[in-house]
Amino acid sequence: MPISSRIGDHKKKNLRQKLTDLNWFIVFIIVCVASIGFAMLYSVAGGSIDPWAKNQFIRFMIGLIALVVIAVIDVRVWMFLAYPFYAAALGLLVIVDVMGSMGKGSQRWLDVGFMNIQPSELMKIALVMALARYYHCLSDEDTLKLKSLVKPLILIALPVLLVLRQPDLGTTLLIVMGGIALIFAAGVRMWLFIGGAIAMIPAAIGAWQFLQPYQKQRVLTFLDPESDPLGAGYHIIQSKIALGSGGVYGKGFIQGTQSQLNFLPEKHTDFIFTVIAEELGLIGGLSLLGLYFILLAYAMIVSVSVKSQFGRLLILGMVVTFFLYMFINIAMVMGLLPVVGVPLPLVSYGGSAMLTLLIGFGFILSTAIHKETSIPRGGAFA
Repeated sequence: MPISSRIGDHKKKNLRQKLTDLNWFIVFIIVCVASIGFAMLYSVAGGSIDPWAKNQFIRFMIGLIALVVIAVIDVRVWMFLAYPFYAAALGLLVIVDVMGSMGKGSQRWLDVGFMNIQPSELMKIALVMALARYYHCLSDEDTLKLKSLVKPLILIALPVLLVLRQPDLGTTLLIVMGGIALIFAAGVRMWLFIGGAIAMIPAAIGAWQFLQPYQKQRVLTFLDPESDPLGAGYHIIQSKIALGSGGVYGKGFIQGTQSQLNFLPEKHTDFIFTVIAEELGLIGGLSLLGLYFILLAYAMIVSVSVKSQFGRLLILGMVVTFFLYMFINIAMVMGLLPVVGVPLPLVSYGGSAMLTLLIGFGFILSTAIHKETSIPRGGAFA
């Protein structure tokens, strides 16, 4: 049956109704989070919109338009396009491997003129879509079968192998954790995850010899930052100093000594939460976390109200992706995890991560608008 026929089997909302049903409060919260990022990028540039704040604002506006467009399109269209989107993202990863742009010792980007695109970021969304469609098309009984894990594991393994070649260990871990979380949400038996975790222990130990020298150094630095305070441990030591010096109320906007005097490395990307804590204090940091909590709570509430398995898994996959960004970045700058180069969602400078997260929230809002839409499970979309 054509996709247009399947979409037309119920009373459709017109565009005006969909825009009315769009949760503009959540869009406002997203704008608030991004605005904190604009302000911090303005601050770390010494009170200038160049070179970061202006570019980030332009990219955000493009992503915000994409969010609204995605939100008003029927969620079944996104289910229909899940596999093509995954194939396209995988193709971009192959192109990166062949002719991608180099930066900081890694080959991760494609130059499209007005910005560099990091296909591995888009793959996080594409993988969630593909896995959500796959498990929607399985019955609950088939989901529990061991052989049903073969295709999801292949869907995860293909991008993982390509991203590891770049190399990008942080993104690889996010892809793996996001994929496994969605498989768990689909209802796969718990004993498979416990057995897999036990089996991964010797594999993780053996993988040590295959890590790049800088990756090994990151792990060693995480375990003992003071062992090399002027070298590999410098980043995390300066981050902890900035975090502690902000106190409850912070030193004031554009008044952070660690960031303004360039003691803090990567202050516009990986360590931007440290700038927030130093300049705006504990109150500023908790305020940002509060906004994040609103976004995550809204998505979880929507996930329990949608009628389709695809919609539920799509939302849960996006929630896990967003949470991993947030948790890993904040834990990283606090010294609770090794530094792996994960951006703070909607705040850190970077077009690909910004676009990925806004696309993800577009899918969440699309599912919310079309939550009453029932999608038959089985062969219709298989």
